[in-house]
Amino acid sequence: MFAVVRTGGKQYRVAAGDKIVVEKLDGEAGASITLGDVLLAGEGSELKSVEGLTVAAEIVAQAKADKVIVFKKRRRHNYRRKNGHRQNHTILKIVSVG
Repeated sequence: MFAVVRTGGKQYRVAAGDKIVVEKLDGEAGASITLGDVLLAGEGSELKSVEGLTVAAEIVAQAKADKVIVFKKRRRHNYRRKNGHRQNHTILKIVSVG
């Protein structure tokens, strides 16, 4: 069985046993979390009702993404700015759907 859940402004198609990387969620590694914003659910090509359906997940780790370099330059004005950014994210393991 699969489900489409929304968290952090993005949508993810998940099934039991999947690992996904989402925007930072509160909690320590090993903690259980429930994703309640289920948009779609089904099995194979058949869709099921999402009334009261939740997705249980376990936090695997809190991590940071790769560094993104932000470089700004204006020609002929001696203007250069270099910045780096690492976004925080959470790695989730889907325990069950339903």
